[in-house]
Amino acid sequence: MTKFSDLELSPSTLKSIKRMGFEEATPIQAGTIPVSLEGKDVIGQAQTGTGKTTAFGIPMVEKINVKEPNVQGLIIAPTRELAIQVSEELYKVGYDKHVRVLSVYGGQDIQRQIRAMKKGPHIIVGTPGRLLDHINRRTLKLQNVQTLVLDEADEMLNMGFIEDIESILKNVPENRQTLLFSATMPGPIRKIAENFMTDPETVSVKSKEMTVPHIEQYFVKAHEKEKFDVLSRLLDVQSPELAIVFGRTKRRVDELARALNIRGYLAEGIHGDLSQARRMSVLRKFKEGRIDVLVATDVAARGLDISGVTHVYNFDIPQDPESYVHRIGRTGRAGKEGMAMTFVTPREMNYLRIVEQTTKKRMTPMKPPSRNEALEGQQRLAMEKIVETIKNNELQDYQAMAKEIMESHTPEQVVAAALRILTKEPDNTPVEITEERPLPQKRGRDKRDFRRGDKKGGSSRGRSGRSYNSSSRGKQQRGNRRTRKES
Repeated sequence: MTKFSDLELSPSTLKSIKRMGFEEATPIQAGTIPVSLEGKDVIGQAQTGTGKTTAFGIPMVEKINVKEPNVQGLIIAPTRELAIQVSEELYKVGYDKHVRVLSVYGGQDIQRQIRAMKKGPHIIVGTPGRLLDHINRRTLKLQNVQTLVLDEADEMLNMGFIEDIESILKNVPENRQTLLFSATMPGPIRKIAENFMTDPETVSVKSKEMTVPHIEQYFVKAHEKEKFDVLSRLLDVQSPELAIVFGRTKRRVDELARALNIRGYLAEGIHGDLSQARRMSVLRKFKEGRIDVLVATDVAARGLDISGVTHVYNFDIPQDPESYVHRIGRTGRAGKEGMAMTFVTPREMNYLRIVEQTTKKRMTPMKPPSRNEALEGQQRLAMEKIVETIKNNELQDYQAMAKEIMESHTPEQVVAAALRILTKEPDNTPVEITEERPLPQKRGRDKRDFRRGDKKGGSSRGRSGRSYNSSSRGKQQRGNRRTRKES
């Protein structure tokens, strides 16, 4: 393994890295940093979670002249969350060199950003739309930029930001250094590399380094109209401490979050249409354990650093195999065990095999739990609560009443009543969720249509547009509506 002390870094940067607790460089860092320090353009192909922020952050900080109060480094990121996370990481890397870092993104007061710009930040991290806004207002001047980074380039392509990126690049000096990081390298990304980079060197993390060894991976075969009931029962049986449910579109996320709350779960959704304040509020509640289930789109979850997630549920199978690795990587972190369940319709089974080829690991089939199994899971959870209360000796204020109850009831009756009160019984309340057409077996135009749908707020040409109620009562209601319509 390569140590940071072997990379010929300045004492101030090494001091900051040591403060961050890093000693050995990850593969993407060991491959990228030496080449970047030579001033060469670099294409880094690596997944989220491989340490790529530090991989481009260290060379950028090394080149900053802190005596010059102007923008010398620019990083373009696809989402607000990633922009914030990257800026926080760069602040730590440049702490001992006194490098000033500023993040700019939509949803934040632009006047406040303009005032912060006047204080002379050395590095700007921003989303494409807000960066262009500042460029057009002439509040962001890029003539002194030495290093430009495109982070999560493939995700920016999926979100439709390519034209914005090209417009930004035209405002940056041609003699800059350009670093491009992307999990995949589709055609449009390669075209950007050809047009805006000079003889770039490619550093690629091998696929075996992107696997997820600590995560148990399962798939559940279910028809579209059955999926929500299966999800509810899995939550009852598994009782996850913190869980993330991934949906394909914004509309899907909103419907799932609403339906889970109807069924009695503490759930909230997060996607690109929410305000920045709302998104940060939801994430804070999730990290603090005030909600049990976070429902998210791929784009909204990109760059999130949340510890303690025990279960990931792919309510919709991801648009591409690489996104699957990113999704399930939200759990099983820091060497801990995690569990990932992917719902697959019969028509999506062939596509599931493509995902398995990417991860180089077969998923284990999981039989959907029955209502009785879900009830048993909740009973076990109630029993664990009782046993934990006994172990913690939290009984002093209740023993007198317990003796009174025991005078007229058997111990079995008393315990059974306590279990009955504490048990959350499976809920079959009908909920309506829009049915989506399964993903195509081959990745083509339909995939792009799904992406476009997520970008534009929930309407997708890939969606069939039908709705279903996830219960037999819902089926009867739907049948009655059709009968009335036909008559």
